[in-house]
Amino acid sequence: MGYLSAIKDIEYILGIQLLKITENNAYEVYIDVQENDFNKLCFGLHQRLNSPVEMFFACDQRQERGVFVIYCAFLCAEYRKWFFVRMDIAQESPKFESLAKEIYSANLFEREMNEMFGIVPLGNPDLRRLNLHDEVWPQGYFPLRKDFKKPITDSAQTAQFEFNKIEGEGIFEIPVGPVHAGIIGPGHFRFSVAGEPIINLEIRLGFTHRGAEKLFEGKTALKAIGLSEGVAGDTAFANSLAYCQAIENISASVVPEYALYLRGICLELERMYNHVSGIGGIAIDVGYSFPAMLAAIIKENILCLNESITGSRYLKNFNKVGGVSKDIKNKDLILESLKAIEKDFNDLKSTLIPSVSFMDRVDTTGVLIKKTTKDLGIVGLAARASGISRDLRKIFGGIYEKVSFNVAKEESGDVLARLNVRLSEFSESVSLIRKFIERAQKTENKLFVESNFKDGFGLGSAESWRGPILYWLKIDNSGLIQRCKIVDPSFHNWQGLSYAVLGNIVPDFPVCNKSFDLSYPGNDL
Repeated sequence: MGYLSAIKDIEYILGIQLLKITENNAYEVYIDVQENDFNKLCFGLHQRLNSPVEMFFACDQRQERGVFVIYCAFLCAEYRKWFFVRMDIAQESPKFESLAKEIYSANLFEREMNEMFGIVPLGNPDLRRLNLHDEVWPQGYFPLRKDFKKPITDSAQTAQFEFNKIEGEGIFEIPVGPVHAGIIGPGHFRFSVAGEPIINLEIRLGFTHRGAEKLFEGKTALKAIGLSEGVAGDTAFANSLAYCQAIENISASVVPEYALYLRGICLELERMYNHVSGIGGIAIDVGYSFPAMLAAIIKENILCLNESITGSRYLKNFNKVGGVSKDIKNKDLILESLKAIEKDFNDLKSTLIPSVSFMDRVDTTGVLIKKTTKDLGIVGLAARASGISRDLRKIFGGIYEKVSFNVAKEESGDVLARLNVRLSEFSESVSLIRKFIERAQKTENKLFVESNFKDGFGLGSAESWRGPILYWLKIDNSGLIQRCKIVDPSFHNWQGLSYAVLGNIVPDFPVCNKSFDLSYPGNDL
């Protein structure tokens, strides 16, 4: 309970009054405050924990209590806990003082709450919409309110999105997208250039918004895993893992150790095929086709292995609440496949790294400095490449505590740093899978435990290949989901790309973009 003293210190120093402190489970602490103290406590936790705003969202509880409730979450690595600052907002006047004025990583969350709930963050200078595009979505409709009705499009009052304009002699705008000449998702990139260097990049997303969080509402908590697997296809397993963990935390289910090892194997396989795909993408974006093709072969071999051991190339239908749905019986196949995959991967590295022309394109390109990384709340791979060594697998341990592994970290924050993080994490994943198989073979073969279902709320998290995926669920006593809040690392990291390209030339944008390798659907929930 040492964390209580830290909270009390903040309470005393800032002169605020905490209404209630609740330990929801071993990993979540909820702190209720009044309106005047909300921002003060959030800022105190932000500084004390050295954490950006990890989640910031609202729940509509007008039917039950006549209020909206907002939650702002911070991660405490020291005590291995998530701290949620919670405050009621009157339904008659849904507004609060903007937190983004003090903590910039709250900004996108505030814009999201404004468009989805109509809860206004007073003082936030940028309340442009993220997903409900002005050209097609009328004003005054808030989809995540419980009494939401579909808008009548015939009477829609639409407007044009206002881009930030950079003006001056010799400044040109280059609009790119949202439709791209390839298979990538839709996003609009508006470059402002002075000659060749980029002096501003504004990114507009939301074109693949599907109302994912709304789709979860009213679904049976134990049967909505398939929805989580469709949030972002390249992280289907990590999404379903975070979803299942949220329900397991709510129901206090203890997943069998054997099932945890199987989950760990799949999580690392997902990391491997995505990392090698990204490495190949970086190579192709600088015109180096041979290593790109070798990376594609490695990825395909991993996907084939996934299908052989789970029945799905993308590891779907494997997670279930309380454990896993099937065993991985042919573990020798994994070990044999890893030998060949590791050999090909070493060949890939020996082709890329010694190439002077390749290194010339990635070294010092697309630098995201550490201070900007912290201010924006960048997470995962991109943060570790800029000197912020944080990984949920280390913080919350579990089966990862039973085996040794290193968290990849670089300092330069450029394309090369993000490439090196991928290279390191791929090799570390190979090692982790071998260790998990060895330990699993000495563990009782139990795949899942039946959940003792109860109503409540809780957070599930998984360190995906991009970074932390978070699912916060609120479930009623009939087992139906009342609220599902999802945070994909791309939601944090897209704005990092817009800073990393500054000072670079437009032809370097594709390789900068691929080095972040962000998700359109994961962002456009």
